Amino acid sequence: MSKTAILKELWGFLKVRKRFWLAPIIIILVLLSFLVIFAQSSAVAPFIYTLF
Repeated sequence: MSKTAILKELWGFLKVRKRFWLAPIIIILVLLSFLVIFAQSSAVAPFIYTLF
């Protein structure tokens, strides 16, 4: 299954079930996960982990 198919299915679920309030939560979780993944291999890691 491609990434676009997953996003389309998720958007369809949110649209049909009227769960638009979940979209910001999902976006924040994805952004935080990217921050943690990319911060592991950089010199900024000790400063990022103090935020959590």
